[in-house]
Amino acid sequence: MIQDQRLEDRVNHASGTIKIAGKTVHRLGFGAMRLVGPHVWGEPADRGASVQLMRRAVELGVDFIDTASVYGPHVSEEIIREALHPYPEHVLITTKGGQTQSGPGSYAVLGRPEYLRQECVLSLRRLGVDHIDLYQLHQVDPSVPFEDQIGELKKLKEEGKIGAIGLNEVTVDQVTAARQIVEIASVQNQYSITERKHEDVLEYCAREGLPFISWFPLDIGALARPDSPLRGLAAQIDATPAQVALAWLLARAENLVPIPGTASMTHLEENIAAATVRLSPAQITELNALAS
Repeated sequence: MIQDQRLEDRVNHASGTIKIAGKTVHRLGFGAMRLVGPHVWGEPADRGASVQLMRRAVELGVDFIDTASVYGPHVSEEIIREALHPYPEHVLITTKGGQTQSGPGSYAVLGRPEYLRQECVLSLRRLGVDHIDLYQLHQVDPSVPFEDQIGELKKLKEEGKIGAIGLNEVTVDQVTAARQIVEIASVQNQYSITERKHEDVLEYCAREGLPFISWFPLDIGALARPDSPLRGLAAQIDATPAQVALAWLLARAENLVPIPGTASMTHLEENIAAATVRLSPAQITELNALAS
């Protein structure tokens, strides 16, 4: 495994940088969903450990942190504030609205304009800020006119409550429709070495110069088995399967921003060290063939 006692001196900076919502951040970010309790519900078993994990991530060079009001609900945002407020100027914290959670793992989409506004205002309070640099629509609500959902985010931007607007789990057509209404700063869809259903969205974003944020980037599943090609390749370069999966994402496109999340300090440091992994063209070709 690629490790170093002075990990913070060299690793995340190796991932390269990208400009999102007016800030230049490193391309290997952090997804804060797993800071909370099991099934993304309630308090974590050890809140202090989650606070320390978040502080360690920033020490390691993480300056793009993704959360959402539904994580907990609300717990992830509160932990981020406890860990990092007042926030370092270079750190970009983005949150999302447009979903509800009524119990562990029980989600529903809710994109009514009044709810999006309420969630944005409450996120401002929980994060302890008067302005959210990047606010994302968590999911498009098919029961609400699309232009109403995007239009409300546009109003929040015009009021100065948010600086930039991002979209989650969207198609190319939805991105292009939203861009007819307001400037879109980023797109976040599920994407990993084994899950590439949004390949067309990634390619569109690459052409248009839009950052593409990859959630659940470590969906490596069966590829991490002892006999899998991913584990075999990882052994060849003294890395872990997770590091190889993240290195492949960083090599896949310059606008791609993986946001691996974890509740483990060991896994956090392992994930960040993936920025130093370099894959050869032949290895990338081999990994390209592993899509499910």
